[in-house]
Amino acid sequence: MGVLTDAWSWLTTGTHWTGEEGIGQRLAEHVYVSGAALLIASAIALPLGLRLGHLGRGGALAVNVSNVGRAVPVFAVLALFMVSPLRNAGYVPTVVALVLFAIPPLLTNAYVGVREVDRAAVRAARGMGMTGGQVFFRVELPLARPVVMTGVRSAAVQVVATATVAAMVGQGGLGRIITAGFALYDTAQVVAGAVLVALLALLVEGVLAGADRLLAGPAHARAGGRGRARAPGRAPGRATGRARGPKSGRPTSRTDEQLSR
Repeated sequence: MGVLTDAWSWLTTGTHWTGEEGIGQRLAEHVYVSGAALLIASAIALPLGLRLGHLGRGGALAVNVSNVGRAVPVFAVLALFMVSPLRNAGYVPTVVALVLFAIPPLLTNAYVGVREVDRAAVRAARGMGMTGGQVFFRVELPLARPVVMTGVRSAAVQVVATATVAAMVGQGGLGRIITAGFALYDTAQVVAGAVLVALLALLVEGVLAGADRLLAGPAHARAGGRGRARAPGRAPGRATGRARGPKSGRPTSRTDEQLSR
């Protein structure tokens, strides 16, 4: 409890939030690096995964190749970049390393999400005369959205948490608070930096979860509207059945009419 109290005191000290080494500056750097990496990785992995899932060809190979990146530590990639010409390119090495780290969950979930869409729904859409693009945007993509968004949320949280290693090679971000705490033997500062990273990851998770619910709302509304429109009454143009006899209530056939004559 003493460490947590000291960490809280460190976080609530106003001087720790200002200046070039303050929390505000480090937080802005962390958000910038993480956001840039996630956007670039999404621009690469999501279209590729969705396209391969729609076509149903080559997706397994692409997913297996991308998963190889999970076996390579981000810190090792950063260390290699720091002995290359990219070492003087600012945040480029960190962003590239995080992009390589974020692509596997994005690509895998995008591909699997589309491939797990009920094939009966896809066949029905094609039977209605929909083109390939219409099937993708109106059937496959809405049904695959939960799995795709799960991949986005997982990648975002992993990127935010992993971006702290950028401080190990002299880059910015909240990791600098942790490394500075280790250098000063200040446990309270180390714990405070870890808490800030955890809170940022939780905040990103919450924002993306809220965005997912907002995206699901219009789809549910459209589905509900179609269901209400079909429920009451008979389908247009449907026959109402054969006429029933006046007393027995059973259908009147042509033979009954001949016998009555």
